[in-house]
Amino acid sequence: MKNVSILGCGWLGKELAVNFIEKGYEVKGSTTSKEKLQELESVAIPPYLVDISKEHISSEFLDADVLIIAITSKEVEDFKWLITSIEKSNITKVIFISSTSVYPSINKEMTEEDETVNSPLVEIENLFRNNNNFQTTIIRFAGLFGGERQPGNWFANRKIPHPKGYVNMIHREDCIAIIQEIVEQNVFGEVFNACINHHPTREDFYINARKSLGKPIPEFDNSKPLEYKIINSEKLQKVLSYQFLHNDLLNI
Repeated sequence: MKNVSILGCGWLGKELAVNFIEKGYEVKGSTTSKEKLQELESVAIPPYLVDISKEHISSEFLDADVLIIAITSKEVEDFKWLITSIEKSNITKVIFISSTSVYPSINKEMTEEDETVNSPLVEIENLFRNNNNFQTTIIRFAGLFGGERQPGNWFANRKIPHPKGYVNMIHREDCIAIIQEIVEQNVFGEVFNACINHHPTREDFYINARKSLGKPIPEFDNSKPLEYKIINSEKLQKVLSYQFLHNDLLNI
């Protein structure tokens, strides 16, 4: 049996933990909030209070085969301390949840080989990629939706920019399935883009998303020069033999 610790049981991490438990994995989950400890317990996730900015992680939480990092912090120094803690543990495999925001919007298709922006997130990615004490696979997820996170509710009080640009999205169920495939296939030391293959225009996508919730059609801002990127996930699909569960953004 594999033993998985999930650092950050929020919108993605909590559902991920539940799915691993259902597959027979031993799972530990963390939160930064004392109030959420009971919430994790209620769905059979052994809870741990972990805040990497506080420089304390229980050795029991880090007693795992795989550590999945699903927190939103972009504090580089906090991650340096976290990495030091991982090095002292028996963890040999890490999955770091990143974002396609690392790519600039330069009106082209972006693969894992393309340039990235100069940002704290890229610096944190490199800390993991360059560490030889454990193997890290980095997943750059596109825009996340699913569950209570519905795109039709976004941009509620403002116009949507770049309507002729393209949408890069991925459903939470695909995020979970991809992470599980990486663990089960033991695919580490890689960087993957994770974005479904369908890229409608922002205009078509958000009009449809609003209609699906019975909301008025949104307003768009055409005043700025067009900027977009299209995220290519061919590498992930080929290496993992993965097919997306939700691959039509106009039928969400």
